[in-house]
Amino acid sequence: MSFEITFVIFLLLVAFFLFATDYVSFDIAALILLFSLLATGILTLDEGLSGVSHPATVTIGCMFILSEGLRRTGILNKAGDFFSKRLQQNFWFWMLVMMLFISLMSSIMNNTAVVIIFIPILIRVADDLGISASKLLMPVSFAAIMGGICTLIGTSTNILVASIAESQGVASFSIFDFTPVGLGLLVTGYLFLFVVGIKMIPPRRKEKEELTEEYEMGNYLTDLVVEPGSNLIGNTLDEDALTEQFDLDVLRIFKSDRNQSAQRSNVKIQSGDTLRFRGSAAEIDKLLNREDLIPLAAHNWFDVDLRHGRDALIEAVVSPESTLEGKSLDELNFYQNYGAVPLAIRHHGELKHEELNKIKLDGGDSLLLSLSSDRIAEIENNPAFVIASEVDVMRQRSNKTFIALSILLSVVGVGALELLPIAVSAGGGVILMILTGCLSTEEAYNAVNWRIIMLLAGVIPMGIAMDKTGAAGLMAQTLVDQLAAWGPHALLGGFYLLTMLLSAIISTNASAALVAPLAIEIAQAIGVNPEPFIISVSYAASLTFLTPFGHHANTLIYGAGQYRFTDFTKVGLPINLLFWALAVFLIPTIWPF
Repeated sequence: MSFEITFVIFLLLVAFFLFATDYVSFDIAALILLFSLLATGILTLDEGLSGVSHPATVTIGCMFILSEGLRRTGILNKAGDFFSKRLQQNFWFWMLVMMLFISLMSSIMNNTAVVIIFIPILIRVADDLGISASKLLMPVSFAAIMGGICTLIGTSTNILVASIAESQGVASFSIFDFTPVGLGLLVTGYLFLFVVGIKMIPPRRKEKEELTEEYEMGNYLTDLVVEPGSNLIGNTLDEDALTEQFDLDVLRIFKSDRNQSAQRSNVKIQSGDTLRFRGSAAEIDKLLNREDLIPLAAHNWFDVDLRHGRDALIEAVVSPESTLEGKSLDELNFYQNYGAVPLAIRHHGELKHEELNKIKLDGGDSLLLSLSSDRIAEIENNPAFVIASEVDVMRQRSNKTFIALSILLSVVGVGALELLPIAVSAGGGVILMILTGCLSTEEAYNAVNWRIIMLLAGVIPMGIAMDKTGAAGLMAQTLVDQLAAWGPHALLGGFYLLTMLLSAIISTNASAALVAPLAIEIAQAIGVNPEPFIISVSYAASLTFLTPFGHHANTLIYGAGQYRFTDFTKVGLPINLLFWALAVFLIPTIWPF
């Protein structure tokens, strides 16, 4: 092997390691790959930067913005309210209709955006019906994922794989080319869920349970009264000085009349004021050595206790692949930047109450936050968070619903008729969204998940390097030598399985970008049509149900539904195996070898 081939294969192994671990974030990992290829001269500057201008990168960025424009109209919220009423009348029928609606919407817009809207709605519906929200959240997430694979634009993975195929001159896909097989898989998935799947989902999140109870705050909230003669009297609260030696947070200062709460700062403390603390009993005992703070009698805590006046209590989920991932609350200067005090964190399915500031946040973590109601909008409008509580403070542009929907459908129509490349029609749709007032320029920029854009900028050139150096051809020939006797169906099934397993560990887009060039090389090596191999990679990468981290939609419901890691494997493994067997049969039927 030449140096170039050896180095590219080495980089490929490094890529799998970095993407599968938390050593660095996946966008930084992608940039490491890119600049390694540029520094060694394996790629020219134009080849290395081609990932930024690649049609897939442009199209995916535009679809983030188009989806946000439709979301801002409130159309999905209205649909959620509609279904919440109907589910109480005939649960199973309207559950099916709601999931079909979610699959439909996910086929023309970002499926993660659809799940974000329905999380708080489904939690409320579950409480009204007296069932666990976990029974609703997982089927809806799966429905969104299955709907996304039915069109070219339904998932970023389809766009990426189709663009790689087109750039290598081996295939060109239109918007609805993915639909026939996608519908077959969707029907199979629905049958499984409604026959046995939903019954297999454990009732993790208790119905009609208050947030303070869900997060077991009973032993972690304490009211202390300021005694006469305290050196705190007459001063504004200096929380750092008061609690710097303890794992404690001051939530609010209540004046002696107890009618409403004051801010944590800019208010002078008086004798008889009550300071509400978050922290364990052991930490409170350490603070009581001051002897000028006296605890009030312990009592049962309810949500209303943390919702005095302007005070609010919300549950927020960390968005997957957001700027919060891998950072602690200390590193984020959480209170200073977000105006919220974390009371507890559900991290990797485990409830945490102590040393919260040191926990490295991950996508899917749920935070119980105490904050002023006028700061909720900042949290809700921040793409790094998904609010699981129903707060509805986003200003909905309902008068723009028809315009936003028309723009999105026009993008689909122009792409379906192949009047323009999808990257061009999607870009035009973005411009119209902004010009018509469906989105502001700032909202459009904030809607883009720039970490995914950086991922694509790094992994697309990696595919070019694999093809250019012959590394992909060498690996493909090695596999062909071992498996050619089994025939193209076996090779197709093997590639589907490989991609499916990789997507359960690393990003769906990363796995697709790394495996797609290899799939093309194998098809060409055995002299068959590469289209079925390309399609199998796209479906296998998108349809990942084995873990809560394989797909963004599953990550979002992980903490909100209080699931355990194995819940996804228990329900998702049979679906993945069904899809694997069905795909190996259906794909060659639509795209013959």
